[in-house]
Amino acid sequence: MQNIKTPQFDVDIDTAAEIITKARVNDRKHLSRAVSGRLVELALHIHQQGLSGAEAAELIRCEAENYRKEAQELH
Repeated sequence: MQNIKTPQFDVDIDTAAEIITKARVNDRKHLSRAVSGRLVELALHIHQQGLSGAEAAELIRCEAENYRKEAQELH
C-alpha cells in the first residue's frame, strides 16, 4: 500500500470566515435581484392580462410552489 500524503493548508480562521461571509452576502444579493426581477415580471403579466385578484393570487401561489420545489432540490 502506498502512503498518501494529505495536503496541509495554512489557513487563517478569521480570513476564511471573512471569505465565507462575503460569499454568502454576494449570494443573497444575487438571489434578491433574481426574486425581485421575477416579481416585476409577475406584476407586469397580471397587469397586462387584466387578471382578477383570485387569478393573481393563484399565479403567485404557483410561483411560491416553484420556489419551494427548487429549495427542496437544493437540499
